[in-house]
This record gives sequence, C-alpha cells and structure tokens, in this order.
Amino acid sequence: MRAIRVHEVGGPEQMRVDQIDVPTPGSKQALVKIDTSGVNFIDIYFRTGLYKADAPFTLGMEAAGVVEAVGPDVTEVAVGDRVAYAMSRGSYAEYAVVPSATLVKVPEGVTLETAASVMLQGMTAHYLSHSTFPLEKQHTALIHAAAGGTGALLVQMAKMRGARVIATAGNSEKAARAKAVGADEVIVYSEQDFEAETRRLTNGVGVDVVYDSVGAATWEKSLGSLKPRGMMVSFGNASGAVPAIQPLILSTKGSLYLTRPTLASYCANREELLWRAGDVLRWLASGSLQTKVHQVYPFEQAAPAHIDLAGRVSAGKLLLKP
Repeated sequence: MRAIRVHEVGGPEQMRVDQIDVPTPGSKQALVKIDTSGVNFIDIYFRTGLYKADAPFTLGMEAAGVVEAVGPDVTEVAVGDRVAYAMSRGSYAEYAVVPSATLVKVPEGVTLETAASVMLQGMTAHYLSHSTFPLEKQHTALIHAAAGGTGALLVQMAKMRGARVIATAGNSEKAARAKAVGADEVIVYSEQDFEAETRRLTNGVGVDVVYDSVGAATWEKSLGSLKPRGMMVSFGNASGAVPAIQPLILSTKGSLYLTRPTLASYCANREELLWRAGDVLRWLASGSLQTKVHQVYPFEQAAPAHIDLAGRVSAGKLLLKP
C-alpha cells in the first residue's frame, strides 16, 4: 500500500510516498481502508520534530473509511462499518490499523469525506465550548482564526450555547466566512488592533474567554482582551509556540486563568469520545452544524497541503485522498 512517511524531520519536502505492507490488526484493533484523511497542524508538528516520533513514521491523525478487518476482542465495530477517528497517527495511508475503541460509526446522511473533515477539529471545538470553558448565555468569547476549520466550528457551537462571539480573521473574505457561521462581531486583525477593538466592543470590560489557536503572534494581546478572572485557552501554535511566561503576568492582568488543553485529555475514555463525536456527527446529519472543505489534495500533493495550512491561506478544512 502507499503511505506518506517522514524519514527525517524538517520541511514539507521531507514527506514522501512509500510503498509498505498492509498492516494486520492485532487484539482490540481494526484495519480501516482509508477514504479521506484530514490535514491538521499536529501533522506539521510531527513533521518538523516539534512533536517527537521515531522515524520513519506515517503522518496523519484523522480519517474516515470502511472497516476492512478486525482483530481479536473487537466489539465496537464490524467489517463493512463506515467509521471515522482521530488521535491515532498513521492516517496518511491507504490502510491504517487503529485501536477499535477510538473508532466511531458514521451515521447515514454524513459522507466519509465530511466525517474526516470534522473528527479532530469538531471534537476540539466541542471540548473547548462544552468543557474547558463551558459557555453560557451570559458569556462573551473571543475566537481567533474564526474562518478556519476549528474556528468556524467553534463559533457555531458557541452560538448553540447562547454566547456572544467576537471573532478575528485575517482578511475581509475570511471575515465574511466568520460572520456567515454566526459570529456577532468580526475583527480583521490585519487592519485593526484586535485588543483595542475587543475592549471597545465590550465597553472596556473585556471578554470572559479567549480561544487562541494562533499562539505567539496573538498571545500578549489575547491576555489583554480578557476581563478580570477571565480564561485564556491556548490550544494551538499556528504562528509559533508561545514563549515561556512568568505566572505573575496572570496576576497583573486581573487574576487570569490559563490552560493549554489537548483533545486526548478531553477524550480520556470511550464514553467521552462517543459524546463528543456523537454530537458533532449528529449535528452535521441534521444540518444544525456546517463544515466547509477548502480543498482536497491527492497524496502526491501533501507538501502543498502543508504549505497552504501553515500559510493560513485556507478558509475551511484541508483533506488528503489516497
């Protein structure tokens, strides 16, 4: 089978399509024939060596496909089931062996391509809005990169929970996308100081929570956008990792809270996984949640896909087809 592997960490050119054996599922594992794989920043983190893996390794943390075979002691899925998953590396391939406990069945009315586009980002938006800082009607949230895959889903979930959403976007086209998915206000950060504008939009008070996937470029102004005892949720490094901080800064800016969550911690067991994935897929099937695929790339164009994602030129999800 074909798989996109990294033999030496580095730039996009380090990805290459290799021919390797189809893996065999072991106990509590399933072999999934991959239909579509999601492209995410975590793939870039592994490719560059920010996140460690022993080379050579296959990239990809998210996919949807059909169960081809199961190993012993598998009870969650059966051969022929349409399934989707996240948080199991190796999805940039024609086949992947996946722990069966991480697979969820894709409901009727949701295509495999759509399912692959929301597993990682959709469950991330779910835990951010429902668990990390559980939004309610009295809350105002600042959501960065609101036209991107996670951002647009997070805006929609925040509105489902009744919160007011102030969004940021890089240009007018992305601002229109953020507005279309429900943002109450949109700040084009390339034209406006988002901290000052957030303060103006909240009558100087600040927001209850900032959901920040951008990282280094937005860190200081995100802290400055919070009200006293607000929460800074730093969940990504699109512009680079946030530098080391002194805890005293949280005091001087109003006894702020800071968290750096990960999806794995919020899908700590199968019950939690089924709750989050079940909500996301059900909302998609009913039409109450919208997702947008920006572009689907063939395997041979994995490098351009990473370049586009890192360059933040996309408004929506990037996918790979084996």
